Amino acid sequence: MLQRRTIIAAAAGLLLAAAAPARAADTATANDTALFLAGMPPAADSPLAPLTKDRAWQQHAHTFDGAFGRLDQGQLARIRAWSSANLTTSRPTMFYMFSGPDFLYANAFYPNATTYVLAALEPVGTVPDLTTLRGSVASSLYQLHVSLSSILSYSFFITHRMKSDLRATRVNGALPILYVFLARSGKTIREVTMVHLDDAGAVQPDADGNARGNATRGVKIVFAGSDGEARTLYYFSTNIANDGVKSSGFLKFCESLAPADSLIKSASYLLHSGGFTTVRDFLLANSAVRVQDDSGIPLRYYDAKKWDLQPFGHYLGPIGVFPGRYQPQYAVLFRKSRPIDFGIGYRWHPHETNLLLAVKMPGEAGAEASARPASAEPGAETSATPAAEPERHSPARQRRGRTMFDWFRLRR
Repeated sequence: MLQRRTIIAAAAGLLLAAAAPARAADTATANDTALFLAGMPPAADSPLAPLTKDRAWQQHAHTFDGAFGRLDQGQLARIRAWSSANLTTSRPTMFYMFSGPDFLYANAFYPNATTYVLAALEPVGTVPDLTTLRGSVASSLYQLHVSLSSILSYSFFITHRMKSDLRATRVNGALPILYVFLARSGKTIREVTMVHLDDAGAVQPDADGNARGNATRGVKIVFAGSDGEARTLYYFSTNIANDGVKSSGFLKFCESLAPADSLIKSASYLLHSGGFTTVRDFLLANSAVRVQDDSGIPLRYYDAKKWDLQPFGHYLGPIGVFPGRYQPQYAVLFRKSRPIDFGIGYRWHPHETNLLLAVKMPGEAGAEASARPASAEPGAETSATPAAEPERHSPARQRRGRTMFDWFRLRR
């Protein structure tokens, strides 16, 4: 009898031991959630694993496999090759203003960064435990396809569409898209923390969302790549126009990480206007290497004594939805440009794309003061369109761009 009781007790102990991990795994990890949203199988013991047998998820996975495969072959792999050949030095941190949740291109251009700082107006959002969504998983996955359609096709998010797309379901905001991009970039998420910045630019935890009303809110994601090295991605939902950025701790936070490398693309030519002079001057003063298209910092703000400017591709001027942003100096610079085999920005076709690599001269990184052109008063902008090179700025080119962007609007 004693032996039988001992056997029963031992068996019960084994059952309890086996049950404990199952209970611990009742809530999906951030990494498994990212894999699931990205159309990639989560861990076998994840509570999300049974949901991968659903036909809707399998179709989602098939669609994403094809879309991300084409994107990597046609653009991201070529960008990584270009980066490896041309970005011979790199800083630990990279800044990407006006980014939306675009980790894909931040990682493609700067794969060796250990800290990524992305900033845009789009809300951080949430990713709930997908096992609690009941019958709405399929609709949430569909909304991801809608939100990602433009960047997967054209390399950029369409801002006015993002405002509605990122609020459509319980899986909302920039965070689920960051999850998808991290997973599809081969990263493993280790830790996700909601944060906010105080007035001094220090990162504070914000798990309960109790930060004061005008605090800069964001998310901190610790992840690792194939090398196992821990890296950090910050995404901040913040207004970086002059009136917003001066009253927040965002640039103070960035300054603590400077000098850094930076990326600007598809930025709606906001840095051409007088409303974004603060962040423009900050990037000029605190970037060591910058990759941008012509929607970034206008050429006239670069001091030729401090910057080595290397043009790639073709400058055709802005598309029609952005009139008055043609840069004669850009056109002259790009007469002696080097070729690229990928598309980027609003002109995403490789034969139309322009890319500027700006490298700060030795001894200048982090030391440059405000770079406002001497001939211009604060906030003054020019929008002259030159008579030279009319074939690159012709009405036909403008009509093509306007039609393309109008088509985007019709797709809402």
